Amino acid sequence: MKDKQGLSRRDFIRNSMIAGGAMLLSGMLPSKAGIPTFTDSEDFNFSGTDELLRGVSDIHLHAAPDSKARLGNELEFARAAHDAGYKSMLFKSNDFSSHDRAYLIRQVLPDFEVFGSLCMNRVHGEKVNTFAAEKAVNTTGNLCRCIWMPTQDAVYQNIRYHGKKEGIPVLDDNGHVLPEVVRVMEICAEANIIFATGHSSSEESITLARKAREVGVKKFVVTHANSGIWKMTYDQIKRCIDSGAWIEYSYITNLWGPGTGLPDFERMSDKEFAGFVRIAPEHSIITTDLGQVGMPHPVEGMRRCIRALLENGLSQQQVNYMVRDNPATLVGLSAI
Repeated sequence: MKDKQGLSRRDFIRNSMIAGGAMLLSGMLPSKAGIPTFTDSEDFNFSGTDELLRGVSDIHLHAAPDSKARLGNELEFARAAHDAGYKSMLFKSNDFSSHDRAYLIRQVLPDFEVFGSLCMNRVHGEKVNTFAAEKAVNTTGNLCRCIWMPTQDAVYQNIRYHGKKEGIPVLDDNGHVLPEVVRVMEICAEANIIFATGHSSSEESITLARKAREVGVKKFVVTHANSGIWKMTYDQIKRCIDSGAWIEYSYITNLWGPGTGLPDFERMSDKEFAGFVRIAPEHSIITTDLGQVGMPHPVEGMRRCIRALLENGLSQQQVNYMVRDNPATLVGLSAI
């Protein structure tokens, strides 16, 4: 299988691994892991609409160019999604804008809805940068459809991973939402785009949800509420929903673990994942959060996710809410 530039999928895989650090994979991912990865295989065929994937919108995935190694680039992923029958994609980079590149991708794929976003990490300064947010929503094409609070530079993440209270805060020492964060909420509300919690803690997310409701944010998203140190309880999820939040669940949790490009994380079972997304499908979205070297292609990850949900008792309508209707609404492809 070759793309439009004549590059075979085998060559693409090989080049991606070299650029991304083949040492991470060592070419010897154990088959017992049961997780498909781009090693030396051409088993993945994204040409021709896949009925499981028709109309899907994945609004959280990572691609090159980036400051971390990625499995593929944004154009490659967009082509694959388009060929599989997706409706849209939204790219995320922890360090750089991607909405400007989305504008260029649309010149190549004019019949596909591609969007970008902006993360409030240290590359934009030592605190949440309102000026960067203002410029993002005014960039040509108006394709910035999400502004994330700090991710890799979140205070909560630094405390949990490094034992240090440093990074870019979203709350002050009294637990109140910082003025610059409120201003970004206002910017998102005015532009009617997503304000996402990034790598904030569960309790920080609850506080942000309440403030966002006061400000008038209609598209407030609690990020990957089933993942790692951000995993929320049923009560915490319900409190966020009661404040008008949308809840994001990322299927990457069911694909990482030993034998993958992210070996240090504990893999979640499909049954547990189904338990999370069952809480309130009408207020939830499912994303892959994929694109890392040594992990499945995002399109294959989404296919596995949908199959797993249906096999674990979710109805087709519930799945449609979370992978089609709700994410499309959040990026502005339908009214809210």
